Amino acid sequence: MTAVKHEWRKHEKELYCPKQQAVQVTVPSMKFLVLDGVGNPNHAAFADDIEALYSLSYGIKMLPKKGVTPDGYFDYTVYPLEALWKQIEHTEQFDKNNLQYRVMIRQPDFVTPDVLEAAIINVSKKKSLPRFKDVRLESIEDGDCVQILHIGLYDNEPESFMKVDEFCSAHDLQRANDEWHREIYLSDARKVEPAKLKTVLRVQVKRG
Repeated sequence: MTAVKHEWRKHEKELYCPKQQAVQVTVPSMKFLVLDGVGNPNHAAFADDIEALYSLSYGIKMLPKKGVTPDGYFDYTVYPLEALWKQIEHTEQFDKNNLQYRVMIRQPDFVTPDVLEAAIINVSKKKSLPRFKDVRLESIEDGDCVQILHIGLYDNEPESFMKVDEFCSAHDLQRANDEWHREIYLSDARKVEPAKLKTVLRVQVKRG
């Protein structure tokens, strides 16, 4: 009997498929491939980071076809790109050059440092990206959060964050981390028109 492919859109709707209304969720510890950076997300450095993460994420998924089958491996859909964002310095006028980010792609539980290393070796045979050496495997637990689906331009995200803040006020919650927020990119910005981009916005919360 063929094993069922794990589809995050189907099996993990609570985490990845919210509606355009704020909702509280509990986010467990999960594994990610992670890169840290600073600067404007429209610049080449950010694109290089994304390419490195996707190359290795697909490299891990394809390892069995390269003769390497990790213990506990199962077929799955590669998870979406995510990023944590914060302003380096708080200024009155928002400046994308004043951003610090941690960009990441979630990995299945079977991924270990050895599995990552095997993927780097295999992928490097076809492409060599300087950022490969900086990619790390990290477990991250967001815990109690409030999230919402934002549809449209990234620059219009404050409208959705207002709904998040209103939800928190109504439910005796406040942000547990005022500096960082998480974005999960459900759409490929290269293929989807800006007005239809889908992004999950998530903040950590605590009781007020």
